[in-house]
Amino acid sequence: MLASESKEPYLAAFKRLRVGGTPSGPAWLEQLRQAGIANFDALGFPTLKHEDWKYTNIEPIAAQSYAQANGESKAIVGAEVFARGMIEADAPRLTFVNGVFNAALSNTADLPRGLRLGPLAEFINQGDAAVSAQLGKLASAEQQPFVALNTAFLGDGAVVSLAPGCRFERPIYLLFVSASTAQPVISQPRILLLLGAGSEAKIVESYLGISGKGYFCNAVTELIGAEDSIIEHFRLQQDSDAGYHVGTLDASLARGCHLTAHGVTLSGALVRNNVRVLLNGEGAECVLNGLYLADGKQHVDNYTLIEHVSPRASSLELYKGLLGGAAHGVFNGKIVVHKDAQKSDARQTNKNLLLSDSAVIDSKPQLEIHADDVKCSHGSTIGQLDADAIFYLRSRGLDVAAARSLLSFAFASDVAGRLGIENLRRRLDEYLVGRFGAW
Repeated sequence: MLASESKEPYLAAFKRLRVGGTPSGPAWLEQLRQAGIANFDALGFPTLKHEDWKYTNIEPIAAQSYAQANGESKAIVGAEVFARGMIEADAPRLTFVNGVFNAALSNTADLPRGLRLGPLAEFINQGDAAVSAQLGKLASAEQQPFVALNTAFLGDGAVVSLAPGCRFERPIYLLFVSASTAQPVISQPRILLLLGAGSEAKIVESYLGISGKGYFCNAVTELIGAEDSIIEHFRLQQDSDAGYHVGTLDASLARGCHLTAHGVTLSGALVRNNVRVLLNGEGAECVLNGLYLADGKQHVDNYTLIEHVSPRASSLELYKGLLGGAAHGVFNGKIVVHKDAQKSDARQTNKNLLLSDSAVIDSKPQLEIHADDVKCSHGSTIGQLDADAIFYLRSRGLDVAAARSLLSFAFASDVAGRLGIENLRRRLDEYLVGRFGAW
């Protein structure tokens, strides 16, 4: 499908929303939306000719017709979705169903002073100055077509804001559920995470597909970490076998800010994860951990970009993939060390395990260094299960299936064990044991 043809339904939908009435929201928000649709019109959907998308054909997304998300769904049992989403039942959380905030499945009680948690639409309606100042300033709609599309239809999402010095030990969950509707639905949540100087938080974005029909979730997260703030961010994706997902995380770290970001992709028909981190302040630190699983004909693409802008910043990146069936995995990681970023320390590693003869992985780690006093390294490995290790386990009484499952779990647990939330780590281990036992 031609790019001009595939973008036309979205341009028409944007116009229809403005026929016969005034667009919802303040003037600054409408300007942001207008800029978003103009950028999407200029960019169109990416094709295989775009270097950053050369391994991922998004035509299945572009060719589908979607209804705009309106929260319609069948009855959803809270305990069930919390368990599947690996969420503690009494945890602070915001829940969205098909892109629309669901207050009945949310919990914002007993929050400390200095922590603000709520739906984006509510912050906008209240005229929140911090939201109007930061929303749309970090994630580039001029260069990223899916960010531009999300911005054009920007409406609901989540805001987590911590005042300077506020430290909250409990994890905060943001749950996005894609549920069955009369026809495939598109949801485009926008998340804004604002951490003041010296603040600390653990934030979990959980995406759960419980729809047997196709859907498309196009999520964008903007994370701004002020000086000396500490953020542990989790992105857990469990999309359905018919679900399409494009997720974008754009983070900016000030002096002394430390970000640990975990990306765990467990399922989905076509998944693309974009992570971009700007180390804007001296001594900023970034750790990226990634784990992706794919089976059948699933396609998972991970694109990461870490930019060392200021001196004495450090980054450590480890992504691991396990692919079975005829799945296709992609790791496209790039680290850029700018001219003034002397004394930078950057390490990047991608390791992949192919569990079948038909699985395919494209791995492309990259370094772009413009400074001369740095420590940088990158590497990639692709392999299959060690025959000697399988033989050893079989000699200890395990059958072939159990030996493969145990070795696969050991490979994945290197990343899963780094999660800093005990409940989430335990539930992920249980999921992996069951998943590898069925492969």
